[in-house]
Amino acid sequence: MLLIECPWCGPRDEIEFAYGGEAHIARPADPSKLSDAEWAEFLFFRSNPKGAHRERWVHAAGCRRWFNVERDTVSYRISRVYTGACEPVGEGQ
Repeated sequence: MLLIECPWCGPRDEIEFAYGGEAHIARPADPSKLSDAEWAEFLFFRSNPKGAHRERWVHAAGCRRWFNVERDTVSYRISRVYTGACEPVGEGQ
């Protein structure tokens, strides 16, 4: 089980969190102007890297706040946790 460090509540078991997808995705300025193919690309296609990856997580069973995690997809090691504009909050396991 992963130990994820919530920036506000401290380290907790991963079962308290919900995965929110890839972090730092540019949202469309005007979604109504996207074609169906462009909308599908935005909604469903994400990178799936082997190695370091930035993700969004929410502390669903705690403070219910969103934050970002940089995690290695091979080892599951969390290298950093940060809020908003990329400021480091703490080191994971």
